[in-house]
Amino acid sequence: MNTTPEPAKNPGDIAPPGTPGTGENVCTHCQGRGARADGQPCPMCGGTGVVIAGIGGG
Repeated sequence: MNTTPEPAKNPGDIAPPGTPGTGENVCTHCQGRGARADGQPCPMCGGTGVVIAGIGGG
């Protein structure tokens, strides 16, 4: 049984932070500002301005 809590994941993240094959990328929803036009935190990145995205390709 795994009792280690899973890192927080925002709706714009494809995986939890630290997942192999992923890295931080600028949130395209708020263009990295971390907030919507009305000043509220961006719902996609949780106000950080970055999302966890896949890296590499193929």
